[in-house]
Amino acid sequence: MVIQKEFDSKEIRTVLKHNILNNKYFICHDKERKQILDLIERTFKFGESNSALLIGPKGCGKTTMVLNVLEELQTKPLFLKDSMVVKLHGLIHTDDRLALKSITSQMNLDNVVDGKVFGTFAENLSFLLACLRTGNSHTSKSVIFILEEFDLFCLHHNQTLLYNLFDISQSAQAPICVLGITSRIDVIELLEKRVKSRFSHRQIFVFPNVSDANKSLDYMLHKIKYYLTVPDHNNKISKNSKKSWNSSIENLLTNKKFQSIIQRLADIDISERTLKNILINIVFKMEDYLSAEMFQEELKALEQDDMLLLLQDLNVLELCLLISMKHHSEIYDGQSMNYEMILSRYNKFAKSNSSMQNVPRSVAMKAFEHIESLELVSMVSDGGSKTQKEYRFFNLLVMPSQILEAVKVTPGLPTEVVQWANSSLI
Repeated sequence: MVIQKEFDSKEIRTVLKHNILNNKYFICHDKERKQILDLIERTFKFGESNSALLIGPKGCGKTTMVLNVLEELQTKPLFLKDSMVVKLHGLIHTDDRLALKSITSQMNLDNVVDGKVFGTFAENLSFLLACLRTGNSHTSKSVIFILEEFDLFCLHHNQTLLYNLFDISQSAQAPICVLGITSRIDVIELLEKRVKSRFSHRQIFVFPNVSDANKSLDYMLHKIKYYLTVPDHNNKISKNSKKSWNSSIENLLTNKKFQSIIQRLADIDISERTLKNILINIVFKMEDYLSAEMFQEELKALEQDDMLLLLQDLNVLELCLLISMKHHSEIYDGQSMNYEMILSRYNKFAKSNSSMQNVPRSVAMKAFEHIESLELVSMVSDGGSKTQKEYRFFNLLVMPSQILEAVKVTPGLPTEVVQWANSSLI
């Protein structure tokens, strides 16, 4: 049965764009989220000063989590009355001078006129510290400092800003909370000794918590449903249109082909940023109900990387050496290898196939050097000047799936090479 179009695609598109771009949607990591919420609440409720680092890989939801917490706190009158939030970013505030100007501007201090900060760096720092230190935990407004890309602040000269913020957070002066967000797991080691001694060493780790394929699929489907469903409280769209659209999304989510596509996406990247980029592209293009084919096209665009195009330009011998590396990596679980191991594996394959021929060592070496120049492999170490190049160990930087895809799409390859690439480990 063909479903008739019962909605205004322009209106639906507007609602979905708002869902995707403006909502600070956050699921999972309830424990870590509660830790941040409690940390900030203790600052503005009880006048406690705290510092903490939120650590996790890029795209795992660190900033989204903090924004989600702040959005919840905005609904509390006490927070609005007794707190202010100062946001800094390591890529924008590249030195303490810029950071200090932004702080004084966001805090609306006395040396700010028409949005401009006057005075030297030393004067502004002294003025800011005086403002913070003259307060106390009972009468002063609490200040929440959010430092994104915290590791970049560690590169500032003498870490003056970090030292003073942590110093105040350790004293019984104006209540402040310093929350750093970073993807560097070794960020503590970047702090100077005097700064490190004033930091609370409270670290909150956030990692993608999808440990198996089924969980990752459910996680992605849950987010897609949230972003693509028209909320019940939306009054701009008629009930029938809303019902028709939401029903189509439910059908799409249960479609086996669609689930297979989303599972592939989850295998590549489960980050919020990638999913939002895909959804917003689809929403901008849509004229009717969404289909699995639209997601398939976006997935193809995501998967088509420069590496695959590079592999397609290799000759047969170079591709064979890469296949040898792939088999070696799979057999020995990603361990390093050297040229002699790979050449031996290729010669074994060539001898077992009459259509293939052994190549001179000098020719094979030239092919290997070309692979190295393209940075498809990386040397583990120089191995010392006495170690011959044939015996220096290296790691393969190409994923096995990329090699298989290159073999699949490269025209004119011998059938034996294609079968060898797809064969069981030998």
